[in-house]
Amino acid sequence: MKKYLLLEKREWIILGGAALAPWIFGFSPYFQGLLILVLMWVVLGNSWNLLAGYTGQVSFGHAAFFGIGAYAAAIPYHHFKISPWWGLLTGGLAAVILGYFLGKLVFRLRGPYFALGTLASGEILRLLFGEEEWLTNGHNGILYMTTFISKIPYYYLILFIAMGSLVAVKVIMKSKLGFYFLSIREDQEAAEALGIDTTKYKNIALAISSFFAGLAGAFYMIYMGFVDPEVVFALHNISILTILVGIIGGVGTIWGPAVGALIMVFIQELFRSSFFGVGPQWVSQLHSLVFGALVVVMILYLAGGVVGDWDIIRKKFGKKRVEGQG
Repeated sequence: MKKYLLLEKREWIILGGAALAPWIFGFSPYFQGLLILVLMWVVLGNSWNLLAGYTGQVSFGHAAFFGIGAYAAAIPYHHFKISPWWGLLTGGLAAVILGYFLGKLVFRLRGPYFALGTLASGEILRLLFGEEEWLTNGHNGILYMTTFISKIPYYYLILFIAMGSLVAVKVIMKSKLGFYFLSIREDQEAAEALGIDTTKYKNIALAISSFFAGLAGAFYMIYMGFVDPEVVFALHNISILTILVGIIGGVGTIWGPAVGALIMVFIQELFRSSFFGVGPQWVSQLHSLVFGALVVVMILYLAGGVVGDWDIIRKKFGKKRVEGQG
């Protein structure tokens, strides 16, 4: 019976708490907005984690899938006044198509060359969408009047998408497909020797990963009501932060992206608002430095991330507490 529940009891409690959070805690629109961003990064983190954490194909170009998903919702509205909400159907599909052609090129490469190939794809699309004004309105971007004033509908929409991405990753990694992904990550030559078509399964991993990243991009357009190439194809603000979410939370773990997204958004907002208006204004420029320092600390002391090395964290702090009581 348990295998049909998809998630464990503890995980259902967490998701139930997330569903009730806006009502139980009475969050203001400001904090509702932060939670929406956290959940959006959960989707992006899950998509990257499946490809890099479980399949071993480290991508530096997830902004390409995110951006193409956003523009799949924005371009039909700009030219034909078709509601961006259709992007929830077309955004993921457009990203999968992009991932298919990208996979044909970059999966001939391995190691750092694959990472560089994905990085180049995002930068090429950023430049292309910025110059082709006839199609994308260039650097002026595309503006859309959002449907709802309240943030609650957007919160539950992205919660549903985030939950779907989490369940999808968990189900996949418990299936034969997940076994193939892990075998490619651990030793691609050995996997090929066992008769596994590694190119095929890397493309499948990329398709699933790009689908959820494109879906997150389409949601971004619907929620924010504005896209431009410098935002949705940004190397630093999308691709690199997506990687940070995985590294901080725990690469190759189910709940790592969720924890990483929560930590990343909290730190980013803490510095962006200069410690919620208490500190000096120049503090808002330090979040990139803090992220970099945090990654160095994680690599040196918690290479498995918060979730991956949770037992180490618990034992260390538990020992300190016992010594303090003694």
